[in-house]
Amino acid sequence: MVVSIDPGRDKCGLVLADIDECIVLEGKVASKDKVQELIIFWIKNYNIITIFLGNGTTSKLWEKWLRGQANLKVVEEKGTTLRARYRYFELWPLPRLLSWIPRGLLLPRDPLDAVAALVLLEDHLYKKLSWPEKPDFRIWT
Repeated sequence: MVVSIDPGRDKCGLVLADIDECIVLEGKVASKDKVQELIIFWIKNYNIITIFLGNGTTSKLWEKWLRGQANLKVVEEKGTTLRARYRYFELWPLPRLLSWIPRGLLLPRDPLDAVAALVLLEDHLYKKLSWPEKPDFRIWT
């Protein structure tokens, strides 16, 4: 099991994934105040071998704390937020009636932080993971 984090100023995207099965088990968008609580919960309840942290916004603040929690890999996150929009529609396609609209013109109603965390992980693993059920993307506060 691994955790991937797309750090942000006010909120972070987090993904818990089973990389042996290539599947996302959980995805959350958490306020910066809830990130530690969620990671500690996942560490206590799953066999987390590595945490992947995007090297962008606020990553230095998270890096010190995360090094004490599990094996940490800081990874490139340039362009992941934009690519998360496309990945979102790959995971949860539009209804057939709207499928003709170019993906670049579409904006999901959900925050994309957790999908950006998935893109970070997939970039590092060089493979795509499945995400069977669309999560509730409301920001966990």
